[in-house]
Amino acid sequence: MNDQTLPGGSGRRATDADPVPNTVATPAADQGQGAGVPDGKHAPDPESGRRSGRIVMRGDAAERMGKSTETEDEKLLERRPTLPGRPEFIDSDPWRALRILSEFVEGFDALASVGPAITIFGSARAKAGSTDYELARTIARRLAELGFAIITGGGPGIMEAANRGCREGGGLSIGCNIELPHEQGLNRYVDLGVEFKYFFARKTMFVKYADAFVILPGGFGTLDELFESLTLIQTGKIRDFPVVLVGTAYWQGMLDWMRSVQIPAGAVSEADLDLLKLTDDPDEVCEIIRAYVAKAHPEDFPIEDEIR
Repeated sequence: MNDQTLPGGSGRRATDADPVPNTVATPAADQGQGAGVPDGKHAPDPESGRRSGRIVMRGDAAERMGKSTETEDEKLLERRPTLPGRPEFIDSDPWRALRILSEFVEGFDALASVGPAITIFGSARAKAGSTDYELARTIARRLAELGFAIITGGGPGIMEAANRGCREGGGLSIGCNIELPHEQGLNRYVDLGVEFKYFFARKTMFVKYADAFVILPGGFGTLDELFESLTLIQTGKIRDFPVVLVGTAYWQGMLDWMRSVQIPAGAVSEADLDLLKLTDDPDEVCEIIRAYVAKAHPEDFPIEDEIR
């Protein structure tokens, strides 16, 4: 039983069934559409703020930031007028974050069961029949014959050559393609293709599912992938797997500069440069990778006898 005395001097004691004194009747409340408006004496404390999901905004913060007064449920359930063109929310950062998440989920789902694989990088501008094209094709074919899948960026040039060689060697040919302003479609030698909008999501797939990197002559994109892999190995973010540069004439000048400039400057160490292997020989590429896999992942391949 509530011991409060009801207002108005009636002398009668309030009961639990009596109206709550902190609200006043409104038409909306009488129709079951609202609980009534608090009276002035019981107004909400402005310091308590307004919540929107995990966010609390106090004072005029919401107004200053241009935030809507709608609740998240209101925004979700409201059917807004259909406008011509692209709806604004599709280009918002929260929506973009969901697209990024979906790229990781779909990429992981597609590649999780691929098995042992090698990622091959190189220029998209290499022409079919050129020395670099045929070298990439040969290396990919021989690696595929050893049981490796081949992962590339899925485009033309060295990527096409590697996917082509992989298919010729009976391996699973994978292309992680990227959406570019000038469209780059999947080459015709890709067996499993995954499309990406974001470079960082795509590069994660190159690293996560590879046992080694083979890097042929290429431009900015190839250099980006080369130095990102070296950084991840140097900092211990990924295991020390082989990074094989193919093309002595192309890469030697860069290595000479690193040794003559970066090492004396203290920017890198001799051990850092030892992370790179340089060769022109497809057989040596395969031997480097086979030796590493036999030691690091003997469960993947019964190849130790071949190495011996």
